[in-house]
Amino acid sequence: MIAPGTPMSTSPERRKNLSLRELVDKAYLIIEPFFDPANAWNGQSLEHLAYRVVRENLPDISPAEVQVIVSAAARIYRSKHIPR
Repeated sequence: MIAPGTPMSTSPERRKNLSLRELVDKAYLIIEPFFDPANAWNGQSLEHLAYRVVRENLPDISPAEVQVIVSAAARIYRSKHIPR
């Protein structure tokens, strides 16, 4: 039996910026609707609005980090909602 709190994988952590990863998780909850095709305006994606929402909710991060967060969130959304 595996003890509680024991990682399921013994592979080393690949991420270099764990605090940014935490921000991706936080931001994803806020910006997920912008990636949903059902929420498009006149057939146009609302993904560009996600950048503004991230900047408003996380004002202390750099523009490069905003880009990383939105790009990662878009990949997460696609991996969860688009069948392969």
